[in-house]
Amino acid sequence: MSARPLLSVIIPSYNYAGVLPRAVESVLAQATPEVELWVVDDGSTDDTPAVFTALSQRHGASFQGVRQVNAGPSAARNKGVQLAQGRYVLLLDADDELAPGVLQGLCERLRQQPDVGLWLAGHVAVQPDGREREHPASRVPGDALQRLNDYLLDKKIALGHGSCVFLRELLLERPYPEQMRHSEDIPVFAYCLTQRQVEVLDLMLARIHKHPDSLRHNAEAARKVGLALVDEVFARLPADLQSLKPAYRAQRCLSLFRTCLLAGEWDSARDYYREALRTDWRVLFKFSYTRKALRLWLKPKKNPV
Repeated sequence: MSARPLLSVIIPSYNYAGVLPRAVESVLAQATPEVELWVVDDGSTDDTPAVFTALSQRHGASFQGVRQVNAGPSAARNKGVQLAQGRYVLLLDADDELAPGVLQGLCERLRQQPDVGLWLAGHVAVQPDGREREHPASRVPGDALQRLNDYLLDKKIALGHGSCVFLRELLLERPYPEQMRHSEDIPVFAYCLTQRQVEVLDLMLARIHKHPDSLRHNAEAARKVGLALVDEVFARLPADLQSLKPAYRAQRCLSLFRTCLLAGEWDSARDYYREALRTDWRVLFKFSYTRKALRLWLKPKKNPV
């Protein structure tokens, strides 16, 4: 491409040879000269190299693929952002796909408002049995502190790769934390949600394929990250947003309490509930958690859930 693209679509991939062509085709079938595609293979051990060769032969220079030693999804996304030339970045998971015919209208909006930091769109959730459901983009308040509260604490703002478009410079300012293999997107979303103007797109941008064994549902990975997520989320946020940190820490403790409880790790569950109380005693009024905690202490030798 001679001119600098407006939008870079980045697909990080690890052992998704079977579905990667679907994601790539969903982009290149509707890409214009102002859209570029980068695929970052994070050291796959399946047939991804052969898929790269086939896609390169079919699409020529329109398919830009690089390989790296396995370093995790954060490193793959960061590599793609570094390679990208677009003002904006859309990160698409390799097992998902762009909705047909969305790129032209998306680029028109990006040109009209070039200083927006984060665009939120809807998505179509596709279940393993083929059922589909549309999820419109969340509405967002104008105040940055309220946006952060709605995202981290009240869960009123839902964000996900494939249905967000980032100003690339924000992802350079706040790269994905490469030491984390779970919830690594939360610190990035929190940062991008609070630094610039946020706009909502009234369209379904991607088709997100749900998997019961997805890493985002992996309890062991969540426990490994633990409370380090809290410090990572707030590490690069300005002082006027730090007031939410204690409440988020308490909420994270409760989430890990429930995760450990479901996994049968009762000692760890007790520890996280105690830490939640030490952080904010008002968690006692979250009665669904309090009931579980009481059953845990009263009947330690039985499944308390």
